Amino acid sequence: MTLEPSLAHLFGRLRVLELRVRAAVDARRGADERPEDRFRGLYVTEEDVDALLAQDARGAGLPAPRAELLLAQGEARADAAEKEGGDLRLRRLERSFSLSELDVELLVVALAPDLDPRFERLFGYLHDDVTRRRASVGLALELGSAAPGGEGRGRFAAGRPLVAGGLLLVEEPDRPFLTRSLRAPDRVVAHLLGDDEADDVVAGAVASYAEAELREARRLAGVLRRAAGLVYVQERTGALGGSLAVSALGRTKTAAFALDLRRSGGAHELEELARAAVREARLRDARLVAGPLDAIVGTPSAIGLLAEAPCDTVLFGACSWDPGWSREPPIRFAAADPTSKEQQELWRAALNGSGPLAHDLAGAAAQFRLAPEQVSRAAAAALRLAAAHGAAPAAGDVQAAARAENAVGLEKLARRIAPEAGWEDLVLPEDVVAQLAEIAARVQHRRRVLDEWGMGRSSSRGRGITYLFAGDSGTGKTLAAEVIAAELALDLYVIDLSTVVDKYVGETEKNLDRVFREAEGVNGVLLFDEADALFGKRSEVKDARDRWANVEVAYLLQRMELFDGLAILSTNLRSNVDEAFTRRLDAVVGFPVPDEAQRRALWEKHLRRGAPLGPDLDAEFLGRSFRLSGGYIRNAALTAAYLAADERAPVGMSQVVRGIEREYRKLGRLCSESEFGPYHALVAAPDG
Repeated sequence: MTLEPSLAHLFGRLRVLELRVRAAVDARRGADERPEDRFRGLYVTEEDVDALLAQDARGAGLPAPRAELLLAQGEARADAAEKEGGDLRLRRLERSFSLSELDVELLVVALAPDLDPRFERLFGYLHDDVTRRRASVGLALELGSAAPGGEGRGRFAAGRPLVAGGLLLVEEPDRPFLTRSLRAPDRVVAHLLGDDEADDVVAGAVASYAEAELREARRLAGVLRRAAGLVYVQERTGALGGSLAVSALGRTKTAAFALDLRRSGGAHELEELARAAVREARLRDARLVAGPLDAIVGTPSAIGLLAEAPCDTVLFGACSWDPGWSREPPIRFAAADPTSKEQQELWRAALNGSGPLAHDLAGAAAQFRLAPEQVSRAAAAALRLAAAHGAAPAAGDVQAAARAENAVGLEKLARRIAPEAGWEDLVLPEDVVAQLAEIAARVQHRRRVLDEWGMGRSSSRGRGITYLFAGDSGTGKTLAAEVIAAELALDLYVIDLSTVVDKYVGETEKNLDRVFREAEGVNGVLLFDEADALFGKRSEVKDARDRWANVEVAYLLQRMELFDGLAILSTNLRSNVDEAFTRRLDAVVGFPVPDEAQRRALWEKHLRRGAPLGPDLDAEFLGRSFRLSGGYIRNAALTAAYLAADERAPVGMSQVVRGIEREYRKLGRLCSESEFGPYHALVAAPDG
């Protein structure tokens, strides 16, 4: 059976080696002074060697031209095959790794036992040691027609192509150099035999980035056509660069081997991964694409291995390039986010349609910042979800699928709330509700205003949106943040200050940096509740504690300007917030204490949620008499419901008044007869 050209070329080189082994065996026999020694070769007898040499790899007889003639004939056939468009992997490997002819011969010697088991016993015979089934350095040089010293020996140095490229392993370091055994890694052998499955070390991190028709991909393609070596793509979120690089390489008809470094392990594993990835890219004659570097920024040695790879490489991330990562600086490419139009085109293409329905669904996802492959996954999930319900996909399906693409890292630092409240749940003055609606509109139209209209080019600030909600406790600040998140179909992340504030110097800044970094990769609304604990006024420096407290505030001022998401800060005391923060805010929304009409509406809202109500409920009296904010009204209504359930009675004024009394106790307020009126008797007794 005729082997395909690549395998035919490889096994042709193996037959050349076989002739050289035959010559070496003849030389050993001619120099042997003890031909009748029954222990010669241990268990490999002369008859065994004759039988082995009488066969080729398929068991047929082998003609015996000189090795050089056979080599020349094989290379001529290889030349012809390549002219006809054939891909000869051994030759491609020779070019990718800059191997000399001697390097190729040495590699074939190391490969031989993995391709033809006869060579195990033949090598054992030539070593005069049956346990040595692989070629040694000295034997490889002999079979490769090279002297054991000088240039031949130097081909096994750590910095030379065979070893540095990961094509050859020199094992048994305790032995003298010439007797150390040689082995070709399994992945190299498999590649030459036609296997394109990535090495196990790399397989878990191999990424499949989606190609997309983006303006930035076209720009990057122009750079890659003109530039060899290392290119660093820096973009805002650290998630888009992979798709940009793969899309650009697709336009240049260049193969890409891509890695997602977020799936990598510890420092030692990272270095091993980097070496294996570089080898894999060179085996495939592809351009290496790896990132985001933010995921491994703490392991500069691994970044260095990727940055100084002897192949064309594209690295990407949101972090700035550190000059210490490579001896030669990269070509830097600053990538902009997709425009709103491009984002909608991505969604429409992924949703398999261009009609009005696809347009509406794409518009429903406008607020999500997703890379093309995330859009593809989310769209596929939305279509499956709709199909499972036997209906056409709806905006809610798309938004739920897009939220599912969020990373989970932020959930370790914040409490995630899936918002359920709507605008109808807010009882606030009209001007406050209008301000809140403006926040949602600002998020939805941010790409159009900042990118397409160019309004963001004149400022060095980030693209983030930051609001301060100021008002007394219970006036609806957290509820308003939840309503905005629901309007945008985003999750609400409430920052847990216990995971952020640290008594040790510098740790609070590190924790906050982690919060912001994780938040930038998440489509959600960030809520800093009781923000004055973190964003308080800087004070006069009187001791070291004041100085470090001011450093924390100064750091936060800088970090807030770089944040690209929607952050809401809430405080009960606006006067406690540093003025420098106020300057950096997009707006301050004041939450007033509800007036009488609003309190009545709050009582009616909280007492009409499905509970059985008594005929004596008087919402007008409750709103007029008790000056409570919405949070306390809600608590009192909930307490009243529990009291009614325990008494097996509907919720009436008796239970509500006792619920109010519990809230007054928490506030340290007296239950005066002027407020409680005819119901004062219910709370006058100590036991209420």
